[in-house]
Amino acid sequence: MCTPADKPNCWKCTLAVEWHDCQWCPAIVQRQGMEFRRGITRRTCSERNINLIKPMKTKSLFNRRTSSAFTLIELLVVIAIIAILAAMLLPVINIAVTKAKVNKARTEVQALANAIEAYDSAYGRFPVSPGVQSLASAAGGDFTYGGVFTGPTPASLGTTYASGTYYTNNAEVIAILMDLTTYPNGVNTVNYNHVKNPKQTKFLNASYSGSTGYEPKPLGGVDNNGVYRDPWGNPYIISMDLNYDEQTADAFYALHGVSQLNGQSGINGLFNTNSANPSSDSFQFHGKVMVWSAGPDGKFATQDGSGNPLSAVAGVNKDNVLSWH
Repeated sequence: MCTPADKPNCWKCTLAVEWHDCQWCPAIVQRQGMEFRRGITRRTCSERNINLIKPMKTKSLFNRRTSSAFTLIELLVVIAIIAILAAMLLPVINIAVTKAKVNKARTEVQALANAIEAYDSAYGRFPVSPGVQSLASAAGGDFTYGGVFTGPTPASLGTTYASGTYYTNNAEVIAILMDLTTYPNGVNTVNYNHVKNPKQTKFLNASYSGSTGYEPKPLGGVDNNGVYRDPWGNPYIISMDLNYDEQTADAFYALHGVSQLNGQSGINGLFNTNSANPSSDSFQFHGKVMVWSAGPDGKFATQDGSGNPLSAVAGVNKDNVLSWH
């Protein structure tokens, strides 16, 4: 144990303590623009504040949106590309749509011809009204259901007799084949009470278009007046062998200027039955029925723009859709 004299210097009795009156505390400092930053400061006796964490720099929402938006030039480039692609695809789409309609017309003309032949097999006569049969018998020839065409160039087609040309559409034929007693518009048909189809057999299944038939461009299908129209809105043309000689003469394709190929030989398999005059308008189809459509352009003509004869495979006639070829 140390003496009193040794106490000031004795390590056993002296304990050195270094005292710092310090404390740690968090500080929140308000800055300009309502921004806050947090820091940890050490407060000493001199009340010093030391920021230990720097504020994080952030972009405003407005700046982030602005930097991710398209520029006007980029938008114009995108629009130009879309316009170019549309211009390239539009002709291809139009060709595809036209081809699909042509295929549909081919199916419908063939189905219509088959339905007429089936009716003839079932009843031993053709699906025509007594009035049409009387006209054909008096003239000793065949009959063409044509009508008025409302296409780009309005035209009419019918069968010519001594008393004039009889223009009528295919409505009465369709009524008999579909066993309609009234048309969609409520008017009675020639098959009223099933007089022309007593077995009530539906030889033809055709869709109704709901068209009045008087629009500038009617829809395809059976309209409210019973007219069966092609995909371009024109009536299907039907010719039948009403003199029962197994040859059918169509009011349009019988013309030599349209169908003559070489002498008695005709275009699309037709043949001139008048051997004495190969250039007569007697080109016929060896069969009972001819059904055709005026095609995508809705036109048919006997002459071109210069007044020269126009064949069946030229000009506006070359796109016609035929059941026999």
